[in-house]
Amino acid sequence: MSRTRSVAGSGQGIHRRSVLAATGAVALSGGVGYALRPSDSQAATAGESTTAVAASSRRAPAAPLAPYTKGTTVASVAAPRGSSGYRRLGDGPGWQRVVRSDLAAPKSGRAGRRTALAAFVQLTDLHIIDAQHPLRLEYLRSADIHAWRPHEALTVQGAIALVERINALRGAPVTGAPLHFAMTTGDNTDNNAKSELDWFLKIMSGGRITPNSGDPRQYEGVQNSGLKQYWQPDAAVRDSDKQAGFPHLDGFLKAAIREVRSPGLNLPWYSTVGNHDTLPMGCYASHGDSYLTELAVGGKKLMNVTAAEAQQLQAQIKKARDPQGVRYHDFLKSHARSMRSVTPDERRAPFTPAEYLQAHLDPAHRGLGPAGHGYSSANLDAGTQYYAFRISDDVIGISLDTTDSGGHYEGSIGTAQLKWLDKTLRDNKDSYAVIFSHHTSKTMTNLRSDPARPGERRHNGQEVLALLGSHPRVLAWVNGHIHKNVITPHSTSGGRSFWEISTASHVDFPQLARVIELADNKDGTISLFTTLVESSAPHRTDFSDLSQTGLAALYRELSLNAPGASTTLGGDPKDRNTELLLKKG
Repeated sequence: MSRTRSVAGSGQGIHRRSVLAATGAVALSGGVGYALRPSDSQAATAGESTTAVAASSRRAPAAPLAPYTKGTTVASVAAPRGSSGYRRLGDGPGWQRVVRSDLAAPKSGRAGRRTALAAFVQLTDLHIIDAQHPLRLEYLRSADIHAWRPHEALTVQGAIALVERINALRGAPVTGAPLHFAMTTGDNTDNNAKSELDWFLKIMSGGRITPNSGDPRQYEGVQNSGLKQYWQPDAAVRDSDKQAGFPHLDGFLKAAIREVRSPGLNLPWYSTVGNHDTLPMGCYASHGDSYLTELAVGGKKLMNVTAAEAQQLQAQIKKARDPQGVRYHDFLKSHARSMRSVTPDERRAPFTPAEYLQAHLDPAHRGLGPAGHGYSSANLDAGTQYYAFRISDDVIGISLDTTDSGGHYEGSIGTAQLKWLDKTLRDNKDSYAVIFSHHTSKTMTNLRSDPARPGERRHNGQEVLALLGSHPRVLAWVNGHIHKNVITPHSTSGGRSFWEISTASHVDFPQLARVIELADNKDGTISLFTTLVESSAPHRTDFSDLSQTGLAALYRELSLNAPGASTTLGGDPKDRNTELLLKKG
């Protein structure tokens, strides 16, 4: 049972069981150490700051007050067998925890003194892919072997297995504290398609999913095209991937589009937006282009271009020479006659930022909450995708929107959001803060004007670092985008410091999520513990097992063997399972 009442006021900090709602922000929810479901009625109108009181609505599951490492990479990690050709996976030794004293020295006896402040799970770069979508850039593989991944038809099965792993965790790996919530830090979808958004929300909140679009009876895409530059799993074609050792798997494509079921997370979960969620192909500001929308839902798909054409298009994307997608539009029109016929499907239409918010606010996707998964009607009214929420009595969470609607895959934030971030931190100066975003500080270099706010200045990652460094109780900036585990210390000349925690994706090997724990050592230091987890799928694969679980295992192994895939995305030991020390602010 819960009750909500409004309290007039502005400029207040957030105290126990209190809620803040500001322009573009969902209510900051208070409770006794638990992530809560903010009421949509608590959202403030644009330009206002309101404080309200709310009772907690759901406690996190009980957990043992002891370390729990089963199912984490501390216990075991999928390890390749062999050093060349197509490599199978098996059980490997776990990754040890590394103590990092870059920002503060560890003090003896802290393990016996510490108290847990919060514990949560970060998922990032799930890249749920509609593998048959007509606007996919698979044909870039003729110039760059990594431009298409052989396992892309299995993103749904792989993500469900990750949800199952998180559900199986019985507490935080170091402190044993309850896991309070999960946060996705962007690129939840891959191609800004409504089909992908629907699948993502059902994966997270629970439901049945048929990872298929177009013809309901069969797969229609590059993997049964007969083109040798793509893995043709069901066919006798001696394609380039089979020449590298990929298996022939009868029934693979039929199994890949079969209905599956997600249990949904057994935790409240929050959502952060990424460039692939905002922009078609993750890079084009082309929401108003009717031709691209018609192609997305229509009956034609481009599957093959020359290497020279692919190289030219890829250069345009990487160097941001065509952020509005004008040249891309012309490129597709010039190849209209070489496109292949597929079954049209309205579900493949691109979604707008407003539709992204509406889908999160849909009660059908509520799961264990909170309603809107961080977003509120205030975001919808203001046209924003950033918000704040209370993690525990002593900690707030802040989710940023670092995507640039002006186009290109790198990020930035506008002045209004930067000022909101500063105000939110000042209003909550007595709370520790964890910042969430999609982009890292180093990848916030895109200062293109937002078409919706043409007169607003954009700010890069260095400016965000400077702002965060001016607030003494910021503990961490948690993000993704680079598909690699990297943990970076940041400090200011005034002695303030925090950690930037970037986590590998779940579409490229080694396919990881991260548990993050915050603990007060009661000796003038704070410890942040990071522990990586894999999906629940077995490390060993069985090519004859095309069940939901078997496909999830195959998803991991195929990603290991994807031609051109980086071998360094797991990061160094200091970027994996860690204890990160900070001086108490």
